[in-house]
Amino acid sequence: MDQTTYLNQISEDGFAIVPQVISNNNLNDIESMFDMAHFGDSNSVKERQGDIYAIRDLLHAVPLLKTLLQEAKIRELVEPILGKEAKIVRAMFFDKTSTANWKVTWHQDITIAVKAQHDVAGFGPWSEKAGIIHGHAPASVLENMLTVRIHLDACTAENGALFVIPGSHNVGRLANSQRQALREGTPSILCPVPKQGAMVMRPLLLHASATSLYPSHRRVLHFEYSASKLPSGLEWHSLY
Repeated sequence: MDQTTYLNQISEDGFAIVPQVISNNNLNDIESMFDMAHFGDSNSVKERQGDIYAIRDLLHAVPLLKTLLQEAKIRELVEPILGKEAKIVRAMFFDKTSTANWKVTWHQDITIAVKAQHDVAGFGPWSEKAGIIHGHAPASVLENMLTVRIHLDACTAENGALFVIPGSHNVGRLANSQRQALREGTPSILCPVPKQGAMVMRPLLLHASATSLYPSHRRVLHFEYSASKLPSGLEWHSLY
């Protein structure tokens, strides 16, 4: 995909699917990084029957991943949109397996992670997840963020690929009634992603996913980027 097409898709549709973002060597390195990681009793790591299905503070849990994220092919997805100062402000891992298989209802990604809670207009409500303060952010912050989802396995209609409503990122934060109206009036599309590819998306893009019909593995590295500072004393929980 040429850069003009990619940038147009992000601008108009709110997402783009980019094949072969990581190499076979990258994939082997990532799997080795997970094998070498010491998760201990970290409450950011979620397991069922010995299988990890979610990690909330991924770059703290698997710090060696930071080297991968400096790969030119990954930075080339982010910098043309957010600039060279863009950093990862939240990183997570998800895997749908036979023991952890869930669906996600239609939503926008409106939550950010911060160092400490402050009462700032437009932010909140606040909650604590895995010892990290999270809160809803206003559209002005979310519109200047970008998410890169790197797929370690093929993601298909059978194992929980995302459904999205193209262009929905351009209408701001939506109330429940607005989400419902948009879903009823605008067709959704399925977004399969090949193994080692990436789905790049705006957080305000309306999206959902079904349970996996044939659950095995659907491993996703989820990175949220921003090049902006938060207002009024708020600080991103992490900057990588």
